[in-house]
Parts: sequence; structure tokens; C-alpha cells
Amino acid sequence: MADKGRRIGQAYIFSAPSAEESERAARAFAQQILCERGGDKACGRCAACRKVAAGIHPDLITVRRQEDDKGRPRREIVVDQIRAVNQDAWILPNEAQRKVYLIAEADKMNPAAQNAALKLLEEPPNGAVFLLCVTNPALLLPTVRSRCMERRSAAGEQGPEEESLKLAEEYLRAAAAGDRAGLVRWCFAQENLDQRETLALAEAIGLAATDMLCARRSNPGLGTRQLTEIAALAARCEDWLRVNTGSKHIFGLLAVDTPLGSGNRG
Repeated sequence: MADKGRRIGQAYIFSAPSAEESERAARAFAQQILCERGGDKACGRCAACRKVAAGIHPDLITVRRQEDDKGRPRREIVVDQIRAVNQDAWILPNEAQRKVYLIAEADKMNPAAQNAALKLLEEPPNGAVFLLCVTNPALLLPTVRSRCMERRSAAGEQGPEEESLKLAEEYLRAAAAGDRAGLVRWCFAQENLDQRETLALAEAIGLAATDMLCARRSNPGLGTRQLTEIAALAARCEDWLRVNTGSKHIFGLLAVDTPLGSGNRG
């Protein structure tokens, strides 16, 4: 029914510039999965589509950060929430052929929650589909990302721009070369980028480093430790840029704190 004529994976990452956009894209895909008519698009008219649109479909389960006693979202998604998903995922669907779990702001799962999610993704129950909504895929464990198919919003709406990806690759090659002075010169040459461009570059660096860890992108010669540290450094730069840290400070940080490769490719 819902998956008639096409194959549906068991885990997806939906990445967009905002949490609202990533969740909206994931919810549209959930409607497509649960649609009673099947096909490549949700019909929008069947009972399942209408229930998804109204937020009342029993086989679409949304996981969010819990609220504190003042009604404010807590800082993280915790391990008990993912364990609850694991228990529920083994129960048969109520109406549809599948159960869909939408994890909003999945990049806010704490380390224990991510490890629990990894175990779930390694041995997922039949008929369960997991949709992880993120604004920064680099904050997910590389092992979690490697078990998901990634979907990004339309060109120009999400993901780093082509120029940012090009600069990110230049930076990673400079790091792999093992020449600190050369890396400092490269960072100094980029200091004229504005804050928005620097943020896009930091995002591109994090994505490229994680893709290399997952063997989805050619590696200029950085080891697992260097790539992991670079992804974490890029995430730290993103956080600082979002609280108005200047671009010069960010490139100074990259120049000093970037772990270097041995200079040997591969």
C-alpha cells in the first residue's frame, strides 16, 4: 500500500537551515510513507494523509525535547526517550503498514541518546522508519549518519553553497598537508569573509569531515582522529558564530587548533 512501487529505507536524516524546515520536510515524507494510495507522492486526500496533516495519525510518532517545570524545552533529548522509542518500535502499527518515528532536533540528542539510537538503527524492527531532523548533521555521531540516508532541502535553501564546499576542501587539504605555516596563510587569506559566509564555511567543513569519516567523500590524507577533531572544531566555530563571534577570531582558532595530518595522502 504505502510503499507500493518503491522501496523505503529504514532511516533518514532531513537537514535544513532551521528546525522548522527540517521537520516540515520530514513530515511531508512521513505523509508519503503512510499514504493509503502509495506512489511517489502523498495524495493528500486519503484518511491517512488527512490524519498526518492534522497531527493525529497513530503510526506517526514525534519525539521532541521534553519540557522543564516551567514549560521550556530542555537542552537535550535524553537516552530514556530513545529507549522508549525502541520499546514502542517493536509493537505492530495501529493502522498503516509501517510506523514512522520523527525525531525533531535530532542533533540535540545527548551522547547516551545517540548511542541508544545507534543500537536501534543497527537492528531496526521490521516496519519501522526513523526520520532524524537536524540543522547540523555534523553533530550526529558518524556511525549514526552512516546508517541513514540523507535528504537536504532544495538547492539554495539548505546545505553549504558550492563556494563554501570548495573552501572547505581547500582547508582540509591544507590540514592534511601537515604544514602549520601554510594553514595559517590560508586562514589569513579568508579573513575578509563576512559572518554569514564564515558560518557557511564552518558548516561545510563539518559536513565534509563527517562524510570523509563515513567514506562518502575522498579523503586528502587525514586520519580518523584528525577528522573527528575537525568536525568537533567546526561545530564549536558554528556555535560561536551564532553568538556574533567575529570571522577573524574564527580563522585564528582554525589556524591554531586544527589538527594536522602527516602530509602523506591516504
